[in-house]
Amino acid sequence: MTKDERAATDAGERSGAKSSKRRPAAVTPVLLAGGNPQIAKADGDAPVQAYIAAMRAWKRDVGRRLDAFIVRSVPHVSKAVRWNSPFYGIEGPGWFLNLHCFTKYVKVAFFRGTSLRPLPPGESKSQDTRYLDIYEHDELDEELVASWIRQASELPGWVP
Repeated sequence: MTKDERAATDAGERSGAKSSKRRPAAVTPVLLAGGNPQIAKADGDAPVQAYIAAMRAWKRDVGRRLDAFIVRSVPHVSKAVRWNSPFYGIEGPGWFLNLHCFTKYVKVAFFRGTSLRPLPPGESKSQDTRYLDIYEHDELDEELVASWIRQASELPGWVP
């Protein structure tokens, strides 16, 4: 930039003129294996909502519904994104569940799932964890899912 161009730019900035520079476009999250959104590790609702917004097609609707079930069932829930997955927990006791996108389903992991009644259907290699896999055309039993969420939130959580 020449001396005259710098002076013109400085004068424009002082006068409040808008810069001709464009703001960078919003970055679309990279989708990892199975369509799982890559969202940076962060605490709070905003990164979880960014994850849900980046979920593709029918999975986004499932993510929104699950997030709403969780907030309605556990109003004081803490949220974060860890390992490219939304985590939900209680301050102090730890995380009680997370979500993760796979190619054909959304997996809900209940970290103390073997203590839930009735048991969530999916077994895990982890002794305490149980899964609920949600496929595109599944009908969710909202009362049962909300019951599992409430039960899970009352148990000691998982602390990494």
